[in-house]
Amino acid sequence: MQQMPSDNMVQLTYVIYGLHLFSAINGVLTSAFVVTAFLSGWPSIFAVILNYIKREATRGTYLESHFRWQIRTFWFALLWSGIGAILVLTIIGIPLAWMLIMAIGLWVLYRMMRGVTQLMNKQAMVFN
Repeated sequence: MQQMPSDNMVQLTYVIYGLHLFSAINGVLTSAFVVTAFLSGWPSIFAVILNYIKREATRGTYLESHFRWQIRTFWFALLWSGIGAILVLTIIGIPLAWMLIMAIGLWVLYRMMRGVTQLMNKQAMVFN
């Protein structure tokens, strides 16, 4: 049986989602791409650092899955952005890179919004 997380940890999880979303939405509202702002924005970098620092405090609670969700979103977005950067180096790959970056941005927004929704319902993230 899972234990219930402390109210402070639930609030911190909301703050971390907020930091990630602030960076991602900044990419929508400015000339930057969502994924670029998400990966290079200080709020998102600070959020993933918080994920690692506080991850142990979430063990055995439904928040553990949220922290894993947030961390994996960050690193997979970075991985796919790196692939996009490599594609830009080739003339043929530039259109693919643009499409990939746009898709990653939408994926990041989806994952952050889905995470917040699950958190509001006090439910763990399901990985499938």
